[in-house]
Amino acid sequence: MVHVKGLSKGFTLHTQGGAAIDVFDDISLEVWAGECICLHGSSGAGKSTLLRSLYANYKPDAGHIVVQHGGEPIDLVSAEPWEVVEVRRRTIGYVSQFLRVIPRVSTLDIVTEPAIASGVPSETAYASARILLSRLRIPDRLWSLAPATFSGGEQQRVNIARGFMVDYPVLLLDEPTASLDAANRQSVIELINEAKARGAAVVGIFHDEEVREAVANRLFEVGRPAVRKCRCNSATEAAA
Repeated sequence: MVHVKGLSKGFTLHTQGGAAIDVFDDISLEVWAGECICLHGSSGAGKSTLLRSLYANYKPDAGHIVVQHGGEPIDLVSAEPWEVVEVRRRTIGYVSQFLRVIPRVSTLDIVTEPAIASGVPSETAYASARILLSRLRIPDRLWSLAPATFSGGEQQRVNIARGFMVDYPVLLLDEPTASLDAANRQSVIELINEAKARGAAVVGIFHDEEVREAVANRLFEVGRPAVRKCRCNSATEAAA
């Protein structure tokens, strides 16, 4: 479902003398339908950067990310912006650590939005959203409220419900259980394993060993970053 080949990514810190951070270099990875790959490595190794690259939030410096989209391969590194939007709408779901939403939009509307955008009838989408929110122990008295004032754990569960609203062929999960108690962690484990059972390819970061053991088929080690100094331009040198 996902074929990564020769992927490299770095950042240049223009406000810090042009220092360059080589996050990862020449990564190759294959993710098959029905399996969960856990990105593993020390803090700062580039796990989240790799996950965001797979979602085309970051543009790699080199390499390819080929995703099966509607039965056809598409390289997200060279894809047009409209193609990336279509891949996100129908093929790749992403659950980040934090919920970022428009203020004053209700929880139900936030959760149903991806499904409705992909063409699911509103009545069906709202019914599915209620089931997911119940499974994730968000009380129905909160469904009509905007989640800006919810606790961190409640916001994360709303985010998870939104991410699982569509049966995406590929799921990217960035520490989905980081703020959850044991009961809700178990609910998320069940959702991930159900996604695998229907054939989803899952790539995730799971710092919780219990969750990792319950969902991951294999670990993918992400290497440590290197920092190198770049030559300053003349204007920077003059200012110094």
